[in-house]
Amino acid sequence: MREWNLKAGDPLSLTLACDARLVPTDYVDDQIWELQLGGGTPPALSLDTTYGLRAKSARISLRFGEGDQLRHDPAEFARPPEARQVFPNFASLSFAPFEDLDVVAEFWVPHSHAVAGRVQITNNARFERKILPEVVEQLAPVDGQRMSPFEMSAATLLSGLTSGLEPVLFLTGGAKAGSGPYPSLQLTMQLSPGEQRVFTWVQAALAGRDASFEMARDLAAQNWEAVKSRIEMLNAGHVEVFSGEPAWDAALMLAQKQAAGLFVGPMPALPHASVVSSRQPDQGFSLRGDGSDYNHLWNGQSAFEADYLAKILLPAAPELVKGLLLNFLSVQAENGEIDWKPGPAGQRGGLLCPPLLAGLAWKVYQQTEDRTFLEEAFDPLLRFFKSWFSPAHDRDRDGLPELDHPLQAGLDYHPVYSRWQQTSAGVDISATEGPALCSMLYGECQRLIEIARALERPASVDGLQEAADRLQAAVEAAWDESSANYYDWDRDTHQSPWGQELYAGKGSGTFFVRADYDPPARLLIEIRTDETLRRHPLIFVHGRSASGNHRVERIEDDQFRWMPGLGQLTGRYVYSRLERLEISGLGAEDTFQVRSLGFRSPDLTQLAPLWAGIPSPERAEKMLEETLASPAMYWREFGLPFSPQPGEYADQQHCWSVNLPWNVMIAEGMLRYGFRPQAAELFARWMAAIVNSLKKEHAFRRSFHAETGQGSGEFNALSGLAPLGLFLDVLGVRLVSSKKVGLAGFNPFPWPVTVKYRGMTVLRQKDKTIVIFPDNQTVTVTDPEPRLVSLEIQ
Repeated sequence: MREWNLKAGDPLSLTLACDARLVPTDYVDDQIWELQLGGGTPPALSLDTTYGLRAKSARISLRFGEGDQLRHDPAEFARPPEARQVFPNFASLSFAPFEDLDVVAEFWVPHSHAVAGRVQITNNARFERKILPEVVEQLAPVDGQRMSPFEMSAATLLSGLTSGLEPVLFLTGGAKAGSGPYPSLQLTMQLSPGEQRVFTWVQAALAGRDASFEMARDLAAQNWEAVKSRIEMLNAGHVEVFSGEPAWDAALMLAQKQAAGLFVGPMPALPHASVVSSRQPDQGFSLRGDGSDYNHLWNGQSAFEADYLAKILLPAAPELVKGLLLNFLSVQAENGEIDWKPGPAGQRGGLLCPPLLAGLAWKVYQQTEDRTFLEEAFDPLLRFFKSWFSPAHDRDRDGLPELDHPLQAGLDYHPVYSRWQQTSAGVDISATEGPALCSMLYGECQRLIEIARALERPASVDGLQEAADRLQAAVEAAWDESSANYYDWDRDTHQSPWGQELYAGKGSGTFFVRADYDPPARLLIEIRTDETLRRHPLIFVHGRSASGNHRVERIEDDQFRWMPGLGQLTGRYVYSRLERLEISGLGAEDTFQVRSLGFRSPDLTQLAPLWAGIPSPERAEKMLEETLASPAMYWREFGLPFSPQPGEYADQQHCWSVNLPWNVMIAEGMLRYGFRPQAAELFARWMAAIVNSLKKEHAFRRSFHAETGQGSGEFNALSGLAPLGLFLDVLGVRLVSSKKVGLAGFNPFPWPVTVKYRGMTVLRQKDKTIVIFPDNQTVTVTDPEPRLVSLEIQ
């Protein structure tokens, strides 16, 4: 297993939490820690938490004394701390607080309510020395008391109280209370030349001091070497990358560590461990005690995040990914629908899951070749796919369903479709159809057909190819040659016109428009009032339908989306002619504007056909050259912005942000069409921003600005982790097992790359690949054609 030497200025992300693969986590009381290699007050090597905001801060640090010298600040150490091993629940550091005094400090989160450490001190000097190691714990309670010494069962401990928790710090070896300015437990060690001493500390935080002490004492008695070996074996399947950029190697390792650490549970509401979107020290505590009060970061697993997570966890942890899929299938309704965000505490998102689950199942099968799993999942997946074509989701029954919310496309902000941000046009997305959903459904069709073929059940998917052809035809009809882009289209007219202002006015009254529209226009009505007032307008729209029939539409105030000072409405119908508007309920100074819904605002989801394989090679190349790889559009210094031409009032930060899950999907499309060098360049642009955040903030960020690379959003968010799977895809390596690897193309990076997986080594050079299997059999490949390379059984 690779040993690192990551220092404070290197890429780091050192959150530690209970590993659900080893011990079930406590979903409602999950204490999460962050390891810091310096800083704070006082500056120290420390573990920090807030117990899920039940304390202002809690901080465990190490201090060393020799003679009249005290070393607390790593900046004063003879050798600064280096992270040697980093796992979701474990980290090992090496440093020297004094010359010739080497220390290995290990940190372990064995349980949701405890954290432990082992400190190994070696005297490499040629003389005997007296060392005074201390474990310091500072607690700033919300309400309660700071840490202080007390005696229990002939042991000196530290204890405190905050928000109902009574943390207890226990130290082996006969510790006594330290004499420094901060609460601590201290040992005295006489070390001969070459002598090594070890001590263990544990901090447990339960609702009672006695219970905390019992847990701490029990954990201190565990066999540390056995625990460490088990953790190393569990993580031995992680992919190790040795590239020409050591910072990339660290980022890809840390991404795997963070991804595995996002799992919580299992809980009774879901059969397998689920994931949270981020797992940080301020999170993990439910005030209600059941998780129902958690926000969007902890209230369930979404298919977009599950799909992105699979691209990081595979091939190392297929069972975790399989569990996520089975969680989705466990909440399937009789009509085939699956909720988009089932939660560990029984939460539901209330929307239909995006059609990505068959693709997820196929990824797991390709990794595990588990036919039984595929057979069990197939029929539920088929019923789920068909549920998208019910009248509830295909309102005009044309075989082209509509989204109900941008969240179904993995978007918490959209400049056109977001419903609760004043910087969005607030358009009802269900009034539109588009290439994003059609591409996902098309891709789901293809995966279901592949699954049926693998299971030898071709009759089960009768009609799916026809559905795929219909989806493909609709997407191709939305192609705009002049802009080399696909656009969304109106649900009823199937046209993608420019938006235009139809009328603007003030107050109540009758307002004559008398205008014709071809294609027919869907109305967007916006009302602006004093923010302190809540109007109740009533509007009658007089005009003609798309077929020319006279229509009078009644619009009441509850049909609007209201925010302070602003009401927005997307019309139910389209009009070939608008005669007049009759408006009542507005004040004399209130203003209104009527526009037609436009579809010419480009965004990243419109490139989804490339991911699905819908366009012809010629059209895909035109998209790449004129849209995707154009510096005037998407091709920016740190990746593809979500919306490269945002409107004046759009949220610029969101529009210019790099959404990694969508960026990765588009990069997968680039690889599908053979644009490997461009995909490699795009990956390098993401990594520049990711590595910058890991170095400066010691965390992944949810997204980053396409022009500046500045990170934004939550720390260590799932959707901001470095995409290991895409790196391997760009490299042309598919790791199947320790005895089988898929290869395609040549290495597009400017240096050789070595990948290690479960004892197998793959060396990708510029024009050849060397595969070394665990038994030292070697295969050299010089042909770029896709192939599987397998170990020959002797």
